[in-house]
Amino acid sequence: MLVNGKWTEDWQPVQAKDAKGGFVRQVSSFRNWVTPDGAPGPTGEGGFKAEADRYHLYVALICPWASRTLMARKLKKLEDVISLSIVEPALSDKGWRFGSYPGSTTDTVNGVEHLYELYVKADPDFTGRATVPVLWDKKTGTIVNNESADILRIFNTGFGDLADPSFDLYPADLQAEIDALNERIYPKLNNGVYRAGFATTQIAYEEAFHDVFAMLDELEARLGQGGPYLQGERFTEADIRLFVTLIRFDGAYHGLFKCNLRRLADYSALSAYLLRVYNLPGIAETVSIDHIKRGYYSIKSLNPNGIVPLGPDLAGIMPARRQSP
Repeated sequence: MLVNGKWTEDWQPVQAKDAKGGFVRQVSSFRNWVTPDGAPGPTGEGGFKAEADRYHLYVALICPWASRTLMARKLKKLEDVISLSIVEPALSDKGWRFGSYPGSTTDTVNGVEHLYELYVKADPDFTGRATVPVLWDKKTGTIVNNESADILRIFNTGFGDLADPSFDLYPADLQAEIDALNERIYPKLNNGVYRAGFATTQIAYEEAFHDVFAMLDELEARLGQGGPYLQGERFTEADIRLFVTLIRFDGAYHGLFKCNLRRLADYSALSAYLLRVYNLPGIAETVSIDHIKRGYYSIKSLNPNGIVPLGPDLAGIMPARRQSP
């Protein structure tokens, strides 16, 4: 991690622990917004005006939080507005790294080798972990935002007429319901799999494990009785936030994170839902099972020998295809 802008130790997946030995996630540090007129958003300062080719998105295809933003960029048809860099899937001793692994890129904006160097450029005294996603302002040379929940909403409305209005990911009449659903799904499932995988005590692991499957059971019932999406006929950011966890479940969380009571393939409604979202325009292009498996299984504390499993067979929940984001 970085301490006062200096790299001080090899990358460690456990950011902090609570009194029970449970995984505690780092709070995002950069919370400014892009808006159509450059005015301040819900958090942060103003001055970041929506402009074509001003902003650059840094992501990892293994990371669910980064993949949220990549999906929104696709659905809002912002590819020609916001440029993109993708780190390599395997985590190095200095965290995320740019390179030549298939599906990855170099950093064409700042020319750095490791993601943490961007944080130092934005704040020479930065202390903390260098995480993805990162929304970078090429005009002022700084990080706008590194909180995926914020970037989702920035991409939905912050770029005004530069974005496609076909998908409204956070419609006014559903905002209260979306927020309530996010607040339930995030701790139990989105972050619940991490709480299970990075738990350092049995009690912390078991609490997270039960949360994960209680939420999967609840969502299976919800989608089995309604659908096609979490808010009925309308696809929203809640679906993006759920999809990025589900698509990683059988390939990574079931085995490596010890969330092995059931596979996602054992849930008929959730499996059908996953395929439905995967087949939306452009979404398949944001998914790389190779990056997901290679990335998660590169975490030395969980898999010291670095062996990437050949399975599972995911043909039942997604077709075998992968294109560039």
